Amino acid sequence: MRRVSDSLPSHINVDAQSVEQGLAKLVLTLIELIRRLLEKQAVRRMEGGELAPEQIEELGLALMKLEEKMAELKEQFGLADEDLNLDLGPIGKLI
Repeated sequence: MRRVSDSLPSHINVDAQSVEQGLAKLVLTLIELIRRLLEKQAVRRMEGGELAPEQIEELGLALMKLEEKMAELKEQFGLADEDLNLDLGPIGKLI
């Protein structure tokens, strides 16, 4: 316990901009993780022949729009792809 408390900063910067930036980073990281999971599931369903051609088209368009929106939001908050890949310590990188 002592090692943990020794490694923590003595104070935390809580200005409005850093809070907004941190929250945006967290939310966009979660959205990116979900987007990638949806994309992998869609590919599995396509390869398994579970989707009709119209469904494949709709799914592809929806995923493209989501990716475009993510790019807009990352730009708006000044974030890059590598900013969304959180380090989870011994588990490794999130994405």
